Amino acid sequence: MYIKSLLIFIIGSLWTGCAVSQNLASLEVNESIRLNQIGYLPEQHKVAIVLSESPVTRFFILDTTSDKVVFEGVSVKNQTKTLSGKTAWKLDFTAFTAEGKYEIGIPDFGKSHPFKIDDQVYSELGKASLKAFYFQRASVDLPEEYAGIWARKGGHPDNLVKIHPSAASQSRPEGMTLSSAKGWYDAGDYNKYIVNGGITVGTLLSLYENYPKYFAELNLTIPESQNSIPDILDEVLWNLDWMLTMQDPADGGVYHKLTTAKFEGMVEPHLAVNQRYFVQKSTAATLDFAAVMAQAYRIYKPFTPENAEVYLKAAKKAWKWASENPELYYRQNEMNETFDPDVVTGAYGDQNLSDEWIWAAAEMYISIQDLEYWEILKEADLKYQLPSWSQVKWLGFYSLIRNEKSIPQIPEAWMSTLKNNLIAMADSYDLAGQKQVFLAPMGADPKDFIWGSNAVASNQGILLLEAFKLSGKAEYLQSAKGNLDYILGRNATGFSYVTGFGNKTPMYPHHRLATSRPDLPPLPGFMVGGPNPSQQDKCDYPSDFPDESYTDLSCSYASNEIAINWSAAFAFLVNAILANQTKIP
Repeated sequence: MYIKSLLIFIIGSLWTGCAVSQNLASLEVNESIRLNQIGYLPEQHKVAIVLSESPVTRFFILDTTSDKVVFEGVSVKNQTKTLSGKTAWKLDFTAFTAEGKYEIGIPDFGKSHPFKIDDQVYSELGKASLKAFYFQRASVDLPEEYAGIWARKGGHPDNLVKIHPSAASQSRPEGMTLSSAKGWYDAGDYNKYIVNGGITVGTLLSLYENYPKYFAELNLTIPESQNSIPDILDEVLWNLDWMLTMQDPADGGVYHKLTTAKFEGMVEPHLAVNQRYFVQKSTAATLDFAAVMAQAYRIYKPFTPENAEVYLKAAKKAWKWASENPELYYRQNEMNETFDPDVVTGAYGDQNLSDEWIWAAAEMYISIQDLEYWEILKEADLKYQLPSWSQVKWLGFYSLIRNEKSIPQIPEAWMSTLKNNLIAMADSYDLAGQKQVFLAPMGADPKDFIWGSNAVASNQGILLLEAFKLSGKAEYLQSAKGNLDYILGRNATGFSYVTGFGNKTPMYPHHRLATSRPDLPPLPGFMVGGPNPSQQDKCDYPSDFPDESYTDLSCSYASNEIAINWSAAFAFLVNAILANQTKIP
């Protein structure tokens, strides 16, 4: 009797499995199934979220190659709803680890976008997130050999940049022209800004400093790929070389930005030919410059010692100027009342410089170990604050923790407090992510949804990765992957927010390089800003709820622009996750 019943069960299961497979294969994609559209590492927590007011019971995973059901699971209703009040159901398939390409199917509901399970599932994404900076290069042609279908003429040679009257000095009078070539375009526009370039370079250098072995072999297919310097450092050099030209050699001060007076139109870079200016020196720009150059000194010293000495000298001169000019803020509206032409491009007008002093002091102290810098650090507020272009304190603190063994003079109690604050914040994000509807730290607090909210998600991920590196606690790494899942589609809009990666991705980013070439798909590997309920651009948004406040329109600079500091944080998140895997591409 037992054997007979077992045979009936097996035959019934086979018949049911076959019927389910046929049923699932015919389903249409239902975008209410939200998941990481790229896929998952085999050991990763693998979860999808379904938004449905009707009950969702069983779900199946279908192998898209064989059209066979390979996993069956039971959904669980979330106790909390989305910010817009939608009911959510959790589909957990963490136990399924076989590599392949799959879809999630729910009978009478629909199927998901396809995804992969693979131990190298993020490899191409990691490379693309860094190759994005190559596409942002100014002052050079991008040939097909390296840029593929996105090959273009070089724009902005910047060999005749004028001194704006706000930047005039005795040795560099108003209207004088100087060369300031190279650098990356800052965002969707074609200008170059020291403040935002500073956090960008600092983030990428820290990524390298954390994982030098990973980057030793990583080939980004850029013109410098065959030299002896890791490609990530070659790419950063393009911006470092430009940053050096922004320092006045007469006094060490650094110009706030290199810009046209007004934003250029949506044209290709070689057609954007309006006059560009060096605009006012500022304390913020000079301190960010000092921090970057001090960090570059120690990182490039093994590869190009002569260049490293140039960086150190520039850092010292910048620090001296900032010490003599500690409160020279960039206030664009006030500047325009005094000087012509008016400048109305990105201001990056930080009015609190305590964090810039800490970042610069930290990098200088690590590289030089002069007690002058410790005097600033020892009085610093050690409370954790998530980095952004206007809040760079923890860039310096991350560096101090990373380089602790080479700076033994720091009191143990001070360093312990710093580490404890980092771990405490990581714990809070980890816990919040477990309760959030989309099971990621991002969005647990509606205040996360600001201009550049996806950079908030990326920087939360960086914190969790730093905590993992410090403690070895696997939960932090999994939470960081949760925020990557959020960025790649497990979110309230269902978008994978990275161009070219996923089935539902931004097609119309606010990006002049993309908008000026409508015949091409958007450049790949760029993370757009993400949901922003302030909607400063007044474009047409489908929703006002914070986590849904995103629109894929080129007019939407408030939610759909790209920016190099956001790109750097995202590149850190993806590549650090890759670097923490057992296999390194």
